[in-house]
Amino acid sequence: MHILVMIAGVVAAGCFWWYRVQYMSKAAGEVADAVGRVRGNMRRSALRKKSAISPIAAIDDPVTAASTVVLAIASEDMVVSEEMEKRLRDEIAVIAASERQVDEAVIYAKWATSQVADVSIVIDKIALFLKDHLRREEKEELLAMAQAVALPDERHAMFGSRIETLRRKLGLVIRD
Repeated sequence: MHILVMIAGVVAAGCFWWYRVQYMSKAAGEVADAVGRVRGNMRRSALRKKSAISPIAAIDDPVTAASTVVLAIASEDMVVSEEMEKRLRDEIAVIAASERQVDEAVIYAKWATSQVADVSIVIDKIALFLKDHLRREEKEELLAMAQAVALPDERHAMFGSRIETLRRKLGLVIRD
């Protein structure tokens, strides 16, 4: 009889530990799933941030960069009107080598500014690029372009601040 009790005890202990191991593996799997979800969310967030600035990061031509930053500043919180696009084309035609380059720069600028929600990102990335590619006179000309594209009655509340930020990021002295 005592052998049967001992066998029943060993079987019961085996069942108990088997249940505990199953329970612990399920808990470990849930923890691993939670960690995986957090890591996935972090990766997706990083990808969203990269894709948000990728149209700007892909710019490798100073004419396209100038067109993009001018349009981003001029059209913040508004739709690009045909008149604004025409003024941008006229300003970019002065620095572009051909009419084709003007078309490409304006089309890319319209697309890139529609893809990036924050104008400060556009200014930061493009000013970093243009700072090394433009002479002082060209930097001043870029600021004048932005002033010419956005007429005084079309300028938004942040326009002056955006121009001064661009001026500072380009390495120019801020006016008082």
